[in-house]
Amino acid sequence: MTIEQLQQICETFPGVTTDIKWENHLCFNVGGKMFMITAPDEVPVNASFKASDEDFEQLTEREGFIPAPYLARYKWVKVDNISRFTTAEWNQYARQAYQMVYDKLPAKVRKDIENL
Repeated sequence: MTIEQLQQICETFPGVTTDIKWENHLCFNVGGKMFMITAPDEVPVNASFKASDEDFEQLTEREGFIPAPYLARYKWVKVDNISRFTTAEWNQYARQAYQMVYDKLPAKVRKDIENL
């Protein structure tokens, strides 16, 4: 898995935007809210993403996965190397992270995204 492949996955979701935060973190957003943060300049490339309560518990027990610093209380998981997931797993977890953030957006914002 490369950062470009992960970016392609995230950009297939409706209304996704990207920006750079904290000088070198590529962030994926929907409705102005982050659902994934990557560190493409670090070797290996790492990422943090929002997870369900159940996935948060399961993933943080796996090697290379920890509760994301500063975001763990919101059930974000950090993976130390994006290659620890297969493409299929990234499709699943990125879509899930996107959907959880999207579902909490105000109705007007969701409607605007749907009309893009």
